[in-house]
Amino acid sequence: MLTGKQKRFLRSNANHLQPLFQIGKNGLTEAVIHQIEEALEAKELIKVNILQNCDEDKNEIAGKLAEQDGIKVVQVIGNIIVLYKESIEKKRIELP
Repeated sequence: MLTGKQKRFLRSNANHLQPLFQIGKNGLTEAVIHQIEEALEAKELIKVNILQNCDEDKNEIAGKLAEQDGIKVVQVIGNIIVLYKESIEKKRIELP
């Protein structure tokens, strides 16, 4: 679980990032989850954009992603979800 200080730190680092993934009308599929996990291993901190034509609620999608092993939801703001997962091989971010 992330502390408030750690979430603030990650939000400030994610501020300049562009969303890497867009979730549309097909919703959150296993293939998308697998790609998100690979991107998190490489980058540790990413943004996911939820499109307007997506049938699922953004909080449901954030909950499903948070259930995955090691993925932490930093923030849900608007239609953007900020995700963090500590990388095993390419550790870049040192949490306070």
